[in-house]
Amino acid sequence: MKGAPRYRSLDSHFRATFGEKAQKITLDAGSDCPNRDGTLSRGGCSFCNGEGSGPGLGLGTLRAQWDRWRARYAAMPRLRNARLFIGYVQSFSNTYGPASRLAAMLRELEELPGLVGVCVGTRPDCLDEEKMAIMASSPWSEFWLELGVQTFNDATLLRVNRGHAAAASERALALAARFGVKTCAHLMAGLPGESGEDFLASARRLAELPVAGVKLHNLYFPRGTAVDAERLAGGVRPLDQEEYAFLAARALTFFPSRAVIHRLCADPAPGELAAPDWAARKRETLDMIDAALEYNDWWQGKACDVPDRNPFATAAPTS
Repeated sequence: MKGAPRYRSLDSHFRATFGEKAQKITLDAGSDCPNRDGTLSRGGCSFCNGEGSGPGLGLGTLRAQWDRWRARYAAMPRLRNARLFIGYVQSFSNTYGPASRLAAMLRELEELPGLVGVCVGTRPDCLDEEKMAIMASSPWSEFWLELGVQTFNDATLLRVNRGHAAAASERALALAARFGVKTCAHLMAGLPGESGEDFLASARRLAELPVAGVKLHNLYFPRGTAVDAERLAGGVRPLDQEEYAFLAARALTFFPSRAVIHRLCADPAPGELAAPDWAARKRETLDMIDAALEYNDWWQGKACDVPDRNPFATAAPTS
């Protein structure tokens, strides 16, 4: 029997907010990226796939994609009765370009049937006050800015051709907080040149900043990417599954219990994964993270919350 929860999952957050399950639908708005169009670079981040780390479903309008996904979910027994959906505009940098483009995209999303919330993925260097004001005035109480922080190590950001320094992430998070826009920040473990302690140092730094949500990712190696070429040349190795589970579990202890944990491991698109094989076994990895939390008697916020007890359990965990 599974023990008491040890972190605030996105599913539990949605159920508490809406009184029932809300299902995410991933969308491609046809956005570009300054790290691919020549403004910063044409190579993109070394770990980014050809679809901007999205699913590559940018075929047709947002409405066409939305209808296709809802029909697919309706055919799944466990989601057949789902009524509420969150639109996640994922691929590339969706606040890049003029503010008018962002405003038009959000207006198009307003027309989608059954949509009760929106997540917009972007880079820290593609935000300004005008764009933040547009997002702050959106009609959804569940509006999330998904921000690709990845690491606070400037040497790593340079090595992966990120195109910005850690200071850009800090500025973006502060700007979002000033406008009251909820931010879900993404961190990656196993980046080239980084140790486990480097990843945990980034997690500690992120926990000091104004974030409402967190996504943790293990670095995996998509076929044909620069980071996979580096792996094949022996310049970087994938994390072991047990190693990643320990790091993810430990990182959770730094984030306050009020933060929503949107994801705890990466989810490769079908056919893109070159290595490691375990990255395709998401449920197994999640179970290992749960086991690491139980074994070490850790929970989200243990290193920062007061009093020092698991706020997600009906009683304090035993030692």
